[in-house]
Amino acid sequence: MANYCMSRYRIFRNLLHTGSVLDSISARCTTRLCLELRPRLELPCQRAVHTQGGDTIFALSSGQGKCGVAVIRVSGPQAKESIHQMCSFRRFPAPKSTQLRRIRDTDTKEPIDRGLVIWFPSPKSFTGEDCVEFQVHGGPAVIAAMVTSLGKLPSYRHAEPGEFTKRAFMNGKLDLTEVEGLGDLIHAETEVQRKQALRQMEGDLGKLYTDWRNRAMKAVANVEAFIDFSESDTLEEDLLCEVTAEVDRLWTEITTHLSDHRRGERLREGVHVVIVGRPNVGKSSLLNSLCQRPAAIVSPIPGTTRDIVETALNVGGYPVLLSDTAGLRETEDFIEKEGVFRALQRAKQADIKVLVIEATEFVHLLQTDSIDDIMINHLKDIGLVSRLQQNTVSPVNVQTVTKDGDLQDDANFISNVGELIVVLNKCDLISDVDLAFIEDIVQKKGCLSVCHLSCTSGHGMEEFLKVLQRRLAHVCGNPLAGSPSLTQARYRFHLEKCQGHLENYKKYMELGDVVLAAQSLRKVLFDIGKITGRITTEDILDIIFKDFCVGK
Repeated sequence: MANYCMSRYRIFRNLLHTGSVLDSISARCTTRLCLELRPRLELPCQRAVHTQGGDTIFALSSGQGKCGVAVIRVSGPQAKESIHQMCSFRRFPAPKSTQLRRIRDTDTKEPIDRGLVIWFPSPKSFTGEDCVEFQVHGGPAVIAAMVTSLGKLPSYRHAEPGEFTKRAFMNGKLDLTEVEGLGDLIHAETEVQRKQALRQMEGDLGKLYTDWRNRAMKAVANVEAFIDFSESDTLEEDLLCEVTAEVDRLWTEITTHLSDHRRGERLREGVHVVIVGRPNVGKSSLLNSLCQRPAAIVSPIPGTTRDIVETALNVGGYPVLLSDTAGLRETEDFIEKEGVFRALQRAKQADIKVLVIEATEFVHLLQTDSIDDIMINHLKDIGLVSRLQQNTVSPVNVQTVTKDGDLQDDANFISNVGELIVVLNKCDLISDVDLAFIEDIVQKKGCLSVCHLSCTSGHGMEEFLKVLQRRLAHVCGNPLAGSPSLTQARYRFHLEKCQGHLENYKKYMELGDVVLAAQSLRKVLFDIGKITGRITTEDILDIIFKDFCVGK
């Protein structure tokens, strides 16, 4: 009962303070409910300032190694003391003003360096605490002297990884989505990753989730008011109808957000692209050409590649994890058979498959078969279709496979090969007439991505990269367009739970159980709060902050 009352009191106290519910419930009604519940409850505590027993922390915030300028950050209740002990000022510096001063050792008063000092008083700092930044020359000896000197001050200690950002979160300067966006920005390796991380760090995703939580809170308040004051004249007659309509809108928006084909997650983690095909068609040569180094062994002996060779690439600003695999064929060799199995498994997991075929073989088959028949038969021959159609991810759209496991009509099959790029390698071994013939047929077909190139001469490689980049853009989307992308698996987990809670609300309302319906809406508040950090545990925080560098 106490938990139930606490939940209701917290909701109505917050709503009364913000005024967000006064347009649907009278102020008198809301105030009355708060006064009824308050004697039974204690006021919920605000989030405490996270200073770990009053410790002041310091660390190098700029990159490690020799550099022109190094930034050493200090944060905590005694941060101002570092300025008094290490610098000489007739008058204490104004906030956020840059002062050039000789910086001295806190104990011996010997000069360490001449650098810039910036004072950030609480709460207008990154952490929300008193902060100081020393910008000194980036030599290892200077940095070591600064860190040693700061460590001599009372209540000062070296910061743990991510502790500055953790204090910013605990002091309400960032929510968890912004914290994770900052972490992604630090680790971003490509331009498109940077754009997505920056948008999340600036709060776009957090604002979306906060809006959903506020609307769900308003819906809870309305249902709670109906439970306690349904016989009062102060409530609108269609109050529950409005709540149900709002629940439907929330469910639709969350469902649309979840139906993003994992674009944000793929962009954050890297798009998995796998090269598959028969032995000796040039898969390893293609990998080496793309990464511009001999990453894989190339030889005329079939079955040279046994294990998966993986390399990370930046293709047009998109992060790619490119894998070369064993040639797909029937074999009695135990080790090669294992390599074929791993190749098929990797193809199953890949976001994009690059199927390599010899151009000479393709020209020969075009004399008797259509391009549709060639592709279907080739995918069957190398075992790609029969293997992948047992799983949810395949080189064809799952709708092209019937319940009995048979492929539908050929045209529908080819038109749904969305994640497949066909590469006709060794095009330098065919004539210009045959090459023009292939281009004409592929252009007429239109629905299939077919590139012809030569890994030996480099011909066609630029066009292949353009096709791959367009496919990557389709898979990842534009992180700056439309609604912000869902970037973390934990967001998806909690939002899927929200979907279920909203569906349960509607079920309980149909059964006439308003109390359980209200409880379902409170669970929505809980799960969205877990995303933004309004509701959290130390275990979750440890996981999130452990990947930050020491000075962040």
